[in-house]
Amino acid sequence: MLASSLVLAGCAAAVPLSPAADATNVACADVIVHLPSTVADQASRETNAQSTGAWGDPAAVLLHCGVTVPTPTTLPCLNINGIDWIEDDSDAPMYRYTTYGRDPAIEIVIDSEAVSGSTALIDVANAVGYVPATGACVGAEDVQLPTDGPTNAP
Repeated sequence: MLASSLVLAGCAAAVPLSPAADATNVACADVIVHLPSTVADQASRETNAQSTGAWGDPAAVLLHCGVTVPTPTTLPCLNINGIDWIEDDSDAPMYRYTTYGRDPAIEIVIDSEAVSGSTALIDVANAVGYVPATGACVGAEDVQLPTDGPTNAP
């Protein structure tokens, strides 16, 4: 009975994903080998694409390393455990988080009906940290306006 259970467990299909444009970046390999075995209490799954990760059955958390590095945006930016993430909720309840200030960029898509987004981002923070930060999110409060002399409106 135990042998048949092991055989069945090994038959789970890989999560079908496509690699990101910069998936062959060496920094992505560092991220992938350090991914946790569970994210938001979901077990890791095998994927069929380089520099990807998946957790849950059905998959509730998907990761792609090597996505396009984001440019400045008006989307919200969160700092979770030292990692800046741009949050895109345009497909809610699926949330897309993309690292900001790291090259290559990493994207995580989270099904918020199945898992907590903040928990998932905390769980992958150590692995994502293997891509060094080269910048950080800024907000309106970070903008320095000139203080010497009057400021004229256009």
